[in-house]
Amino acid sequence: MTAFIFLIIILAVLAFIFLSKYNSLVARQEEAKNSKRQIDIQLDRRFKVFSNLINVVKEVMNYEKTTLKEVIELRQSAQLARQSGDEKEAMQAEEKISTLARGINIIFEQYPQLKAMENAQQLQEEIVSTENKLSFAKQGYNDAIENYNVERKSFFGSIIASMFSHLNTEMPYWEISSQKAAELEEYQVKL
Repeated sequence: MTAFIFLIIILAVLAFIFLSKYNSLVARQEEAKNSKRQIDIQLDRRFKVFSNLINVVKEVMNYEKTTLKEVIELRQSAQLARQSGDEKEAMQAEEKISTLARGINIIFEQYPQLKAMENAQQLQEEIVSTENKLSFAKQGYNDAIENYNVERKSFFGSIIASMFSHLNTEMPYWEISSQKAAELEEYQVKL
């Protein structure tokens, strides 16, 4: 009788560990998905700010036609890649848009009449603000992915994840392209 009670206690403890770890993995996975949605919100915000900025500066420069066309093409490329499940391609397209955002700040320096326009200045500040928020969202996403992957690869986590295919998939980190990494490194050297 004592062995039976002991066996039931052991089974109850194992069931508790199993359920706790399963719930924790699901929570981490949902946290990572939410972090990805936060990036998408900032990407949409950035696209709207770009569109507004381009409308404000149309009469001042011809550059906006090319920029708008590039932004739209890159945005469509990112959305198509997401729909087909190619997150890496979508991330690369979004990183190219970030490069365009930095270029717009340089353009502002070349056009004094743009710098004098209050709407243009506000939109330029919005672009910088959005890029900063986007950077924080990307960092939050990568942190959530790291937490999920660490828990998924832990001893009990790997056992439970292997039992459920929806928990056993590695989620991709948001990576910057090697070109962008080189640009950042070059920028840091200049500082």
